[in-house]
Amino acid sequence: MRSPSCIILRNILTQRRKDAETQSEVIQREWHAGISFRFFSMLRIYVLVMICGSALLAQKLAILAPDQSPQTQKYTVQLSDSLSSKLTILDDDLSLAAFRSVKSENAFNLTATQAKLAAEVIGCDYFLSVRSGTLRRTSFAKPEFYESFVTVFLVDGRSGRLVYWDLRSFEADSPSESERLFFSSSESVAADITGQLEKARKNGLGAAGSTSRIAEVPEADSSEAKDFRPPMPYKRIKPEYTRKAYLYDIRAIVDAAVDIDQNGVVMAVEIERWAGFGLDESVIETVRKMNWRPATRNGKTLPMRVLLRYNFTKIEKE
Repeated sequence: MRSPSCIILRNILTQRRKDAETQSEVIQREWHAGISFRFFSMLRIYVLVMICGSALLAQKLAILAPDQSPQTQKYTVQLSDSLSSKLTILDDDLSLAAFRSVKSENAFNLTATQAKLAAEVIGCDYFLSVRSGTLRRTSFAKPEFYESFVTVFLVDGRSGRLVYWDLRSFEADSPSESERLFFSSSESVAADITGQLEKARKNGLGAAGSTSRIAEVPEADSSEAKDFRPPMPYKRIKPEYTRKAYLYDIRAIVDAAVDIDQNGVVMAVEIERWAGFGLDESVIETVRKMNWRPATRNGKTLPMRVLLRYNFTKIEKE
């Protein structure tokens, strides 16, 4: 006959075994639940990535080399190769021929209307204008060195607006070395372009033009011009000609559409003719710094949209 202590010990061991089995089952259930959760989370992320990738792949991009230099043409081929898995790249020769049918004084200084028309003729959602070169430079630190550079202008074909502008430059003691560094940058530039396109797609930057309903300044000889006084700045400020524009001898025109409310407050500034090299930003900053007298008609103030034009050209410092 077993002692009571043995029976109690046996009962304790049995209970512990049952508790262990129960805990094991709980752990297994939680483990399987965790695996399922992670699986479906990864699946959801994968599906979202595929959807976003498909949306970007559906976008048609034309890559243009308006200057047709051998260096730029080679670089655009590298860009096309890097971007072809993410976007639909149009034929470069056909795209350039269509682009040239839209007459413009400067392929890198288009109005929004010219850019929209060019995209329509090409049949693209976006176009990328590329310019490059190799320059001999001098400085106080180095009596002679070489710089290879590339500028890219990414334009939304639906609005004609400049989505992204970038400048990359590479310095070396010889032109061959600077060009080697220059050509090795194409994958990095392509990655930035892809990121900017994705950002533009998410933010809906393809919306054509402004949704503003503010009236524009009437023609001088129209009936609406009677007893009308346009908005004017109390003091005009000249936009800065940026250092980047100076280094690359940029001559350009920047047009800005400015919405001014009935109190003379600048509500919005939209670039209607872009130039890159920081000149667009220089104009926007300058316009917002100015204090404005609002437009009036019959002595009553009213909101008004005005178009401002700024000409930039390099002036050698004495």
